[in-house]
Amino acid sequence: MSTAPGTDRETARHALLTMWTIRRFEEAVDDLFARGLMHGTMHLCIGQEASATGVCLALRADDAITSTHRGHGHCIAKGADLTRMMAELLAKETGYCRGRGGSMHIADAATGNLGANGIVAGGIPIAAGAALAYQMRGEDRVVACFFGDGAANEGAFHEAVNLAAIWKLPVVFICENNKYGMSFSTEKSMAIENISERAAGYGIPGVTVDGNDLDAVHDAVSTAVARARAGEGPTLVENLTYRWKGHSKSDKNLYRTKEEIAEWRSQDPILRFEAKVKESGLLSDEEVQAIRTQAMEQMRDAVRRANAAPDADPTDLLDAVFARA
Repeated sequence: MSTAPGTDRETARHALLTMWTIRRFEEAVDDLFARGLMHGTMHLCIGQEASATGVCLALRADDAITSTHRGHGHCIAKGADLTRMMAELLAKETGYCRGRGGSMHIADAATGNLGANGIVAGGIPIAAGAALAYQMRGEDRVVACFFGDGAANEGAFHEAVNLAAIWKLPVVFICENNKYGMSFSTEKSMAIENISERAAGYGIPGVTVDGNDLDAVHDAVSTAVARARAGEGPTLVENLTYRWKGHSKSDKNLYRTKEEIAEWRSQDPILRFEAKVKESGLLSDEEVQAIRTQAMEQMRDAVRRANAAPDADPTDLLDAVFARA
């Protein structure tokens, strides 16, 4: 099991930098869209940084993840290059998909990121398939599968989790329950209190944790990863969290009250972790401020370098569709 971020100085520093980098990336993307400099759509994970960071800290470099339409945080936590990510969103030739995939289709095989997915629950069977491949090849690798609460009501969720349980595949299913599938509350879409309760139907462990508590996420996923690596099969981990922004850039947020959003903003996972490490003496005020500054400088550099890159060339748009004669 990996070192808990709240107990080790270097791990705490890395975790805090990762969370601030995710936050600053999302804020930069939000600003670029608002100014008309970025096109398409995007789904921000501001407020959910502890989930992506805690999960990926529990993985090894050779382990894999599958992501979602709200996947920027997953990409960053797994080690993606910020400039290539920003270039992809800006439709630049130097982006991860040469500017053709945009926000919802970033993949990075080098870091074990098997890809974001614009299809709700689309990454769940992909994760099971990758885990099956690792098992059949005898590789000591685990897949962490991110998905949202809405995906837990899709057929792909049942099919993939069921097969993973039967075959004891090395996969950890991570439900980021941010309370809303688009604009529909989980209180109205499910008859159970916790999504993790569904694990019992597949004969696997299920656990619900505070998704805004970095150490709680890390501990739960570390246990699940160790179980998967030992050949004991999957676990369903539910991270209770909240997205501060709307579902996407076109969301007017009419289904939530200002009071509800303010209450969750008061549980900011980054500020909570900062307070914890400062109180324990792991990091000083000066070190925390330096981490904030580093995250901001990295993001400004990524935006500058991505903006300077050449635009994607539409004349070879079909290169990845048809083979050359």
